[in-house]
Amino acid sequence: MENTPQHYQSPPISPMAADDEIDLRELFAALWQGKWLIIAVTFVFALGGVGYSLHLPNIYKSEALLAPANEKSGGGLASMASQLGGLASLAGVNLGSGGGSETEIALATLQSRQFISEFIHTHKLAVPLAATEGWDDETNQWIINKERYNPETQTWLKSDDTPVEQPAMPTDWQLYKIFSEQLIVSEKKDNGLITISFESQSPVFAQQVVKLMVNDINAHVKEEKLAETKTNIGYLRQQLDNTNLTQMQNVFYQLIEEQTKNLMLAKVQDEFVFKTIDPPIVPEEKAAPNRALICILTTLLGCMLAISVVLGRFSLKNK
Repeated sequence: MENTPQHYQSPPISPMAADDEIDLRELFAALWQGKWLIIAVTFVFALGGVGYSLHLPNIYKSEALLAPANEKSGGGLASMASQLGGLASLAGVNLGSGGGSETEIALATLQSRQFISEFIHTHKLAVPLAATEGWDDETNQWIINKERYNPETQTWLKSDDTPVEQPAMPTDWQLYKIFSEQLIVSEKKDNGLITISFESQSPVFAQQVVKLMVNDINAHVKEEKLAETKTNIGYLRQQLDNTNLTQMQNVFYQLIEEQTKNLMLAKVQDEFVFKTIDPPIVPEEKAAPNRALICILTTLLGCMLAISVVLGRFSLKNK
């Protein structure tokens, strides 16, 4: 008996499975039929993106590159911590060897609410931060929002949405939030260099803020260290007068000598904690917004939305 070859036959395709298959020709035909809707929606979104991008003001960023000024061998206020740290601890004097480096403390102080609030009030930055509508490039002056601030009488005015119990002038917390959103502080871990930058509608204002911040943080840390050193010297002299032991007197004399050296060096050192490598300049090119990218993204969004509408109508029609 001969064995006849058996041929495999695929199962027939059910009508339901055939209906579920996507016909690319019908899909492209549906897109072609809805081409005017796609073009119209895309065009409207493109115009909207152009209008929105042109409405956004130019933002300029000025930055300064800094290096820690206290990380050098000898001569600094921190050198005595390694040379006479043990003797000073026996005498009850804190030389600042713990609690973080001076650079870390200075960076934390620079971004603290107290320092920024004092900085804003010292340099009278409340009006540029909270009472302006823009910057006039021709006159190099701020455009004041006269509904918020009266430049003639130099008084703040309440807006319609300002609560009755809240004063017209913005609070320190509000000014701090506005300022912090424009301030950028970054540190490179590989080399320790620090970048301080500030963004503003005014290129001149951005450069001035960065320059003033570098000067103020150096002066702030310097004043604190000078006060601490003077306190240490006064304490050491008091302990020197109260002891008759020759060895302890030698220790106190040595500590007073080192503290006096540090005091003299600190008085003539302007860049106390941060040394300026690259000072801030008035930027000539804007940092934001990227108008071309905004236009491209809004156009793509409109095109994708129109295609989704056309395909949705096609799917509902088939069902």
